[in-house]
Amino acid sequence: MNEFILIVGFAVLPALGNFIGAVIAEKVDTPRWTIGAALHGAAGIAIALVSLEMLPFILASLPVSIFAIGFVIGAGASLLVAKGIVLWQNGGQIRATQAFMVYTVIGADLFSDGLMTGAGGAVALEVGLLLAGAQLFANVPGGFAAAGNLKHYRIPVGRRLAAAALAGTPALLSAIVGYAVFRHAAPETQAFALSVIAGILLLATIEDMVPEGDAPRPPRWSSTLAFAIGFAAMAVTVSSV
Repeated sequence: MNEFILIVGFAVLPALGNFIGAVIAEKVDTPRWTIGAALHGAAGIAIALVSLEMLPFILASLPVSIFAIGFVIGAGASLLVAKGIVLWQNGGQIRATQAFMVYTVIGADLFSDGLMTGAGGAVALEVGLLLAGAQLFANVPGGFAAAGNLKHYRIPVGRRLAAAALAGTPALLSAIVGYAVFRHAAPETQAFALSVIAGILLLATIEDMVPEGDAPRPPRWSSTLAFAIGFAAMAVTVSSV
C-alpha cells in the first residue's frame, strides 16, 4: 500500500509541471507571438514523445496492422473530444475550441506520463521517480503555452486554472492503471493502449496545437527554434531514462 501511494505521488509531478507553466502564464504578460513559439515547442515535445518513446516499444510488441487500428481509434477519440468541447461551449468560436483542444494534447501527454510512471514504478520505485521527475520539467512549456493561449482569448481566469488543474487528472488515473493493471498485462496489451494514446496525441497536436501556434504568426526563427529545442529536450530526456 505504501508503494502504491508513492506511485500516485510520483504521478503528480508531471501534472505539477504543467500547472507551474500555467501559473507562470497567468503572472507574466508576454507578446502573443511568444505563446505561438511556445506552442511549437510543446508540439516538438509531443512528437518526440511519440516517435522516440512510444513507437519503439509499440512496434517491438505489435504488428503494424494492429498498431494502425489502435492509432485510428485514438484519432477518433481526438475528434470526439473536439466535438465535446464545441458542445460544452454551446457552439462557441472555432478558434477558442482549438485553444481548449491544446489541453487534449496536454492530457494525452500526461496520461502517457502516468502510465509510464505507474508501470515503471511497478518494476522499481527509482524508475518511476526518474520518469516522473523528468516529465515535471518537460511539461512546463506546454502548460505555459496552453494557459497563455486561453488567456489571449479572454477565457475567464477560473476556467483557465480549472483546465490546467483538470489536465493533470489523466496522469493520476493512468498511473493507477499502469501500476495495478499493466504491470501484469502482456506487452501487446500495453503497446495497444499506447497506440491509442499516440493517435490522440498526434492528431490533437497536428490539428489543433500547431494551427494555434501559427495563428499569431510568430517569426519563423522563433517557431523553428522552439520546435527544435522541444524535440531535442525530449530526446535527451528519453535517452537519460
